[in-house]
Amino acid sequence: MSLPQEPLLSFENPDESAKLHETIQQGLRAFNRALFPAHRNGQDMTIAIRDAATGDAVGGLLGRTSGGWLGIELLFVPESLRGGGLASRLIGMAEEEARRRGCHSAWLDSLNAKAVALYEKLGYSRFGELQDYPLGNSRVFLQKKL
Repeated sequence: MSLPQEPLLSFENPDESAKLHETIQQGLRAFNRALFPAHRNGQDMTIAIRDAATGDAVGGLLGRTSGGWLGIELLFVPESLRGGGLASRLIGMAEEEARRRGCHSAWLDSLNAKAVALYEKLGYSRFGELQDYPLGNSRVFLQKKL
């Protein structure tokens, strides 16, 4: 890539943001591979909750293993399926796969006090808090040795 002139900065149209997200993600991952050549490449992780009748994904877990850590990025259980242990099962599956990939620890964050209580019950401990995110609430960061 050559930049003969001063680069332009612009806010992107939401319809085009997925392409920009991919560009930034690929660039950053390539930079990190060069910066930390002894580390294994990261791997995405997806675990779906599927509707038994249709096979459609209705929720699940998105995460990534990298640098010896499992990062649980998103976890969603539809309200109609909550209370049956699915979140615990998703996290357990993710942790098991992370161990298989050589990870020693896991981390996640949440805005939901009930979810934080569940994560603490599963052995996660708080290591940070972003206060007033959103205003009047906190975003809590938790970690666990695997």
